[in-house]
Amino acid sequence: MTPVEELLARRRIEDTLIAYCNSLDRMDLEAIGQLFTTDCTVSYGPHPDLQTEGRDALVASLARLWRWRRTAHHLCNVTVRFDGPSGAASESRVHAWHEAQDGAEAVLFGTYRDTLVRQGDNWLIHTRQMEMNGSSGGFRVPVPPAFRHPPPDGWTPPTGLDD
Repeated sequence: MTPVEELLARRRIEDTLIAYCNSLDRMDLEAIGQLFTTDCTVSYGPHPDLQTEGRDALVASLARLWRWRRTAHHLCNVTVRFDGPSGAASESRVHAWHEAQDGAEAVLFGTYRDTLVRQGDNWLIHTRQMEMNGSSGGFRVPVPPAFRHPPPDGWTPPTGLDD
């Protein structure tokens, strides 16, 4: 790809990822389905209800989010690595706020690890794996934790910072 083609592709990938968040907050499941390949594989966690194979299964699975009155998904820190002219890997962070029917709030800070494929001018998500960086409130869905390097041997925590 030329540098200009790569910039355009990167922007279209970001558009796909952002459209996912916007469509999820509107609960436009049909629009979400159009952002994934027909043979996609998606894992939001180890529970069988959080894993799907195929676009139709994904759309049916995401209906579980109707249990929330409202959601707000904010995407940032998008990185893209191209695997040729029609393949890419992406990592992005999501801050997802959820409001239960009773008004209780739950927040998730997560990472999406995606592979995308080019179909015409569009980039579609082929695989998605979610990891949790943190959560607060009533978010109890078993999303696997994101990797974080452990401290080096001999490291000692600073004193007085968290008092």
